[in-house]
Amino acid sequence: QMHLAESGGGSVQAGGSLRLSCVHSEYTATRGCLAWFRQVPGKEHEGVAGVYRHADNTISEPYYADSVKGRFTISHDNAKNTLFLELNSLKPEDTGLYTCVAQDSPPCREYDIPTMSWLPAYWGQGTQVTVSS
Repeated sequence: QMHLAESGGGSVQAGGSLRLSCVHSEYTATRGCLAWFRQVPGKEHEGVAGVYRHADNTISEPYYADSVKGRFTISHDNAKNTLFLELNSLKPEDTGLYTCVAQDSPPCREYDIPTMSWLPAYWGQGTQVTVSS
């Protein structure tokens, strides 16, 4: 069982920046899919950024939703077991609950990342991001 704990959300004005962190517990399967999802009231979860973590702790080319490309950056610190999401040039439409998610490999594979065609097995509690105009 993997445990995920996010932090770093908050309220900022449009154009501002935030850095979200997700500490995940170590688990037997060191490889798998990691991602940040976003949810706004009345809508389904949207995968905004994702990576595949290999057994040697390297990560794949990241996936970004079109709406965040060029503004958000996903990264992973293996020593700290932490997944990050850097949010820059924030817009009011970026407002939402940002949740860190993960899935073991298998069933998740690296080729699932570009299309985000995988179902998370592990979910954090989420951290709220609010962007005002």
